[in-house]
Amino acid sequence: MAPDRTTRDGQGMVKIMFRFVPREGWLPYDTEGLWARLVTADTARVANVPFLQDGVAEGDVVRFTTDDDGVRWSVERVEASGNCTIRVLPLPDGPLGRSARAVHEKFAPFGLGGETFSAEFPFVALTVPADTDLGAVKVLLESGETEGWWAFEEGCITDAWRDA
Repeated sequence: MAPDRTTRDGQGMVKIMFRFVPREGWLPYDTEGLWARLVTADTARVANVPFLQDGVAEGDVVRFTTDDDGVRWSVERVEASGNCTIRVLPLPDGPLGRSARAVHEKFAPFGLGGETFSAEFPFVALTVPADTDLGAVKVLLESGETEGWWAFEEGCITDAWRDA
């Protein structure tokens, strides 16, 4: 019997799948699975940062449906956490090289958590909590892009982020 990849036993975690249209010239995926903690029978709080899915951040609550195979598919976001999702790709020919660790180190003073896609593709997804100095994070992102350290994108932002 194959292991159940939709739950993390003992941790109260379930996998919620998201569907999206792949972007041309980008990673060739049209789904992403995020770990979440059940809130109700059909809602869950996202527990990790999305690499590909836009419009959702760690801490958000999403509603889902469960298909005949037991896969939970996100339907909508029902509660925003106030957190932002920012994605950073270090430029191979830039001063940081292909180092995801260097990216994490640049954001460590802000206490930002995040994940790296893979060693081969050092794409970093960061969760920026609502109580972070958003203006300072934006300055670092923009200066890093200007100086050729990385390219970045805003996967899920708030009004507070826009106003910072």
